[in-house]
Amino acid sequence: MAKIIIKQVKSRINRPAKQKKTLDALGLRKLNHEVEKEATPQILGMVNAVRHLVEVREA
Repeated sequence: MAKIIIKQVKSRINRPAKQKKTLDALGLRKLNHEVEKEATPQILGMVNAVRHLVEVREA
């Protein structure tokens, strides 16, 4: 599987609880935090749900 790097670029303040839980599940805890994940369909779906808050690039 390919690896992707996910970076939170916008704040979670005033976002719905579902989006906050998705960020938590991705391992993103604060602004400008980056995590490296496998590009599985589950992870890509989570990234798609919060695409307006994160930035994604290939590792």
